[in-house]
Amino acid sequence: MSAPTLRAPVREHTPVRPHLRAATRRPRRRRQRVIGGLVAALVAAFAVRVLLGDYTVTAPDFVRIVLGEQIPVATFIVMESKLPRAVLALLVGLALGSAGSLFQTLLRNPLASPDVIGVSMGASAAGVFALLVIGLRDGAVSVFAVVGAVVVSVVVRWVAGTTGGYRLVLVGVGMAAAMVSVVQYLFARSATYDVQLALRWLVGSVNNVPWATIGALAAALAVLLPLLVWLSRALPVLELGDDAAAGLGVGRHRTDVLLLVGVLLTSVAVAAAGPVSFVAFMAGPIARSLLGGRHSLLAGALVGAVLMLLADYVAAYLVPGVVLPVGVVTGAVGGPFLLWLLARGAAGGRAG
Repeated sequence: MSAPTLRAPVREHTPVRPHLRAATRRPRRRRQRVIGGLVAALVAAFAVRVLLGDYTVTAPDFVRIVLGEQIPVATFIVMESKLPRAVLALLVGLALGSAGSLFQTLLRNPLASPDVIGVSMGASAAGVFALLVIGLRDGAVSVFAVVGAVVVSVVVRWVAGTTGGYRLVLVGVGMAAAMVSVVQYLFARSATYDVQLALRWLVGSVNNVPWATIGALAAALAVLLPLLVWLSRALPVLELGDDAAAGLGVGRHRTDVLLLVGVLLTSVAVAAAGPVSFVAFMAGPIARSLLGGRHSLLAGALVGAVLMLLADYVAAYLVPGVVLPVGVVTGAVGGPFLLWLLARGAAGGRAG
């Protein structure tokens, strides 16, 4: 008899590729749902801002007014108050939200927003200088604000060097404190009326902003946001760090160019509405929380726009008969949010 043939046991292999596909599809589907939800929230917030309030407007009447029909009282309220405030809040929110998300992603630090690292205060100090010392108004003040933000950001980047995001945040905090001192000195040597005028701009407000300023901001964003989308294709590589990015063929200059775009987004928003505090800071962490810890500049921009519209609605109708600057509301919410973020980080550090 012949010896029995030994056969190797047959192992059942679990297909790997379907599991990989499922693992990559889940974050993509979540991102699509989050973006869709944020777009719907943005449309709803915009509708609430322009249709509701102390003078309500129906949707059909709003459409007729926008198309040019004259409706007594309603046309004036919509075109001179409700609509410009809503459009400006939308644009400023998109600019600050995308800039804040960009800074936090690129520098790998949740505190690295334009509010914290001195960009907003640089624009503010330059704008206040133009208002109180030179006596400029409107568009000239906006130009000074943009230049001030760029100069301060260049100084912060130069002093911080290439040692990483945490040093840049520390240098930015110091520069922001220096800019606050400059503003306070200018207030101390100026007349009371001029100081009140500067304070209204310094708090951050979307009230009584002319359509020309809104159009200039829209034109700037029409250039900067597509540029940001194009440059951000290298963002996943840059998140690995300068050395790793350089090894993959992405130079440090791309980081500097992206930071410059973020500075310009912040500066044009500040030039149009003043330094609206904490919107850029809050948009990124909220967007990351919705996305399960993943970064998205689009989600950050949408969150910033929703925050601005809701904050402006609250500012307009929180106190009957008083229209508060939107910066008062965002500051009141952003301060506790910063403390909560710091406390959560400290708790996470102790747990680790």
